[in-house]
Order: sequence, then C-alpha cells, then structure tokens
Amino acid sequence: MGVVTPSTDRTPKQDRSRATRRRLLEAAVACLAEHGWAGSTVSVVAERAGVSRGAAQHHFPTREDLFTAAVEYVAEERSAALRALPVQGRAAVVAALVDLYTGPLFRAALQLWVAASNEASLHPRVSELEARVGRETHRIAVELLKADETRPGVRETVQGLLDMARGLGLANVLTDDTARRQRVVAQWATLLDDVLN
Repeated sequence: MGVVTPSTDRTPKQDRSRATRRRLLEAAVACLAEHGWAGSTVSVVAERAGVSRGAAQHHFPTREDLFTAAVEYVAEERSAALRALPVQGRAAVVAALVDLYTGPLFRAALQLWVAASNEASLHPRVSELEARVGRETHRIAVELLKADETRPGVRETVQGLLDMARGLGLANVLTDDTARRQRVVAQWATLLDDVLN
C-alpha cells in the first residue's frame, strides 16, 4: 500500500476549476477580438489562458461551446457593471451604453456573428444568445435612463439608442472613431432628454 501525502496546494479543486474556466473564457474573447473566428482555435485559446488543450476541452467540449460561453460570460460581466453604475446624468448613461459596443466584447461578438452567418451549427446558438443579451441590455438601458416605456415612442427611442451604439461600434472596428463618437453621444443625450422628459 502506498503512502497518501496531503496536497500542498491549499486552493480547493472547485476554485481552481472556476479560475481555469474564467481564464479560458477571457482568453477566448480576447482571441476572437484580435484574430477573428478563423484564427481562434481551442489550442490558441488554451495557450493564451495558460492551460492544456485537454483542460480546455474538459470545460468546453467543442469550439462552439467555448466561444458562445465566452461571449455570454463577458456580456454578463458588462451587464453587471452597467447595473452597478452610480446614478448619473443621461449623457454618462449614453456613453456607458456606447462603450458596450466599442470594446473587445463587441469585436468578439461581431466575429461570432459573422461565423454564425456561415456555420449552421453555430447559427441557432448565437442567435439565441444575442436575442437574450439584447433584451437584457434594453432592460438595463430603460432602467438607467429612467425611461417610461408606456409613453408612445419611448421604447423605440431606447432601441434606437442601442442600434446607434451598435453602429458606432461597427464604425470603430477599422479606425479609431473616438472624436466623432463623442459628438454623437452628446447629441443622443440631448435627444433623449427631449423625448424622455
């Protein structure tokens, strides 16, 4: 009979597993944003996360599992950050909402959308995920803007803001659009004040 030696690692296995999963998700989003769908493989993500390919596949059996979970994870993190925003003026809320669509998460999601448009196995998963994220973002925007959607045109105005933010995100993909974006954000805040007050 062999001697059982206690592990010197005091981090519980479940905590290490959660940390590995989080590193994989964050690495997957970064890879999608930087390399696109074609350049983002499970091996590339595992290497970036500092784990073995086997560990990556233990958490996410398929490439589709990994990347849809990654975009969902970061979307949830950003939603939590939005919900935690202190009460502030509409211009700050508009800027925060636009920031959702101009960072690495949007770039990663965009790559996933493009891949889903051509890959039948990915399409339903990404469509469902985007619908859910879109509803949640709309709900948070309504709360932050203190918008009364029972008034005619308010729901469409909030959705227009989110659509505009997505368009600004697209404009920012190829070039830094910061200066123009700041002017558009200021104008939208003024328009929202007119509609929502």
